[in-house]
Amino acid sequence: MSLKRIDLLICCGSGCVSAGALKIKERFHEVLAEHNITNEVNIIETGCMGPCDYGPVMVIYPEGIFYKKVTVDDVAEIVTEHFVKGRPVTRLMLQDEEQIIAAKKDVPFYQKQVKVALENCGYINPESLDEYIATGGYEALGTVLTEMKPQDVINVIKESGLRGRGGGGFPTHIKWQMVHDRNEDEKYIICNGDEGDPGAFMDRSLLEGDPHRILEGMMIAAYAMGATNGFFYIRAEYPLAIARIKMAINQAKEVGLMGKDVFGSGFCFDAEVRTGAGAFVCGEEMALIHSIEGQRGNPTPKPPYPAVQGLWGKPTVVNNVETIGNIPTIFRKGAKWFSGMGTEKSKGTKVFALTGDVRNTGLVEVPMGITLRELIFDVGGGMLGDHKFKAVQLGGPSGGCLTVDHLDTGVDYESLKERGAMMGSGGVIVMNDEKCMVNVAKFFMDFCVEESCGKCSPCRIGLKQMLEILERITSGHGREGDIEELQRLGESISKLSLCGLGQTAPNPVLSTIRYFRDEYESHIRDKSCTNKVCLDLMHFNIDKERCIGCSLCARKCPVTCITGSREEKYTIHQVDCVKCGNCFDVCPVKAIDKVPGIHPEMAAHRETMAKAAKNHDD
Repeated sequence: MSLKRIDLLICCGSGCVSAGALKIKERFHEVLAEHNITNEVNIIETGCMGPCDYGPVMVIYPEGIFYKKVTVDDVAEIVTEHFVKGRPVTRLMLQDEEQIIAAKKDVPFYQKQVKVALENCGYINPESLDEYIATGGYEALGTVLTEMKPQDVINVIKESGLRGRGGGGFPTHIKWQMVHDRNEDEKYIICNGDEGDPGAFMDRSLLEGDPHRILEGMMIAAYAMGATNGFFYIRAEYPLAIARIKMAINQAKEVGLMGKDVFGSGFCFDAEVRTGAGAFVCGEEMALIHSIEGQRGNPTPKPPYPAVQGLWGKPTVVNNVETIGNIPTIFRKGAKWFSGMGTEKSKGTKVFALTGDVRNTGLVEVPMGITLRELIFDVGGGMLGDHKFKAVQLGGPSGGCLTVDHLDTGVDYESLKERGAMMGSGGVIVMNDEKCMVNVAKFFMDFCVEESCGKCSPCRIGLKQMLEILERITSGHGREGDIEELQRLGESISKLSLCGLGQTAPNPVLSTIRYFRDEYESHIRDKSCTNKVCLDLMHFNIDKERCIGCSLCARKCPVTCITGSREEKYTIHQVDCVKCGNCFDVCPVKAIDKVPGIHPEMAAHRETMAKAAKNHDD
């Protein structure tokens, strides 16, 4: 990359690409050519910059100007005003309380973040080996191979306190030590990039945004444990991540950073990419191993653990993408530097995919121990609109829901576990006061039922039973004892399931019962969804005092269940209503209300139908 007057960094993570980042890049090339200043501007595709809600985003150096929600139509103005005349385009900058924030470093979203695994994402071209080397890339590998023994490497990781970032938080050095101590002719390392949690995109962003970092970390780990072969297991739904890891492997081989006798040390290493078939269970390490072997991705009982008998029966370490992404920085900056962040038992930083009802969604990296309040309200910018915070789901579909009473809880492995949640891989879904927590639990349970491999009966049968109870409750047929039955099933499934999916799948239900039991009771006893989310437990009603008789609701009703006139005003016939909400959306005077509970007309109809069914059975 040649030195030029301006560096234009365009976020080309998957989110910004889907929003048109590549078209914006093409338009920049065209407009720069029109102004004859192509030789003055470096256009650099970067990985994810983080604030997905602002995308497409870009940063322009040397000033570090941050532009958000850029469109193709904005390009000409940026070039003319900013590049040619030296006047940044203020309308594309972030505004906070009537204050214009020009520089990226001043954007509140970044203020409490500390980038370790993500230090290069959004700063370098992920397809350029030269740019990675310019930031210190492969320096750690060179030091490790030429100056350290394998046991020394493991000792550094132990001192750093690095724990697995894939969800379990198992100390990384213990896995490495177990494989190192095995006297076997073949050993393997696997990078687990099979990220399947709803709303999670941490691993994808790391693989897309800084592939050489992950490759370098994998080789350091391989050297420490004596492995000469590695596998990247990446879900097929991540084509860009797959392409960039393959590119990184080829680039490293071409210059001798991978292959035989790396750095003249005698260390030999090769890696290849295997794509997952989209099964959530393949995130579990034994299921993943079986998938690489060409078998069905089912978990198997442990022990033996992969460190003893893993891929093709050989000692194997399975590390998460983020775990591996921390390794090069630990060796460049030191174990004490890394362990100086975080808490006593949870060291370093953690990458989260912050999603849901917050102002600033996106990819964030924060020190372990940061409170949920800081994460949601400082980094996330607080709740959207005028809504209040209600709950946060941590740990993906197998995680737990925490409440406003837990906002000052530190985000670390132990604190979250104590409160019925978990770190998981790093998905954080923030929910506002409009959410029905029974429906939320049903959503996650439905996901887990679909993704269960079906191998063990507690998971296969038990989760299905829990889902059936939740469906009964949300449809208005819940009965006394359902809550207790959910708790009994959840506790049994957690104890008896074969793998981590089944062991943790009941968490969303158990945590919502623990903290939102009143909502379950309202659904069961009152046949009412107070948040008006469960369609069978709410109804639409036209207020005749506010109705102006315009007939728009009747015209938009897909089942013609609304009748009336300008004089008589309109009425919804509840038995025929499918609760599509069209009438509610189109009413010009907001005369239609969402009302919690089953309408008396529908309740009478249900009773009639139930009697008819009983008579038929008799």
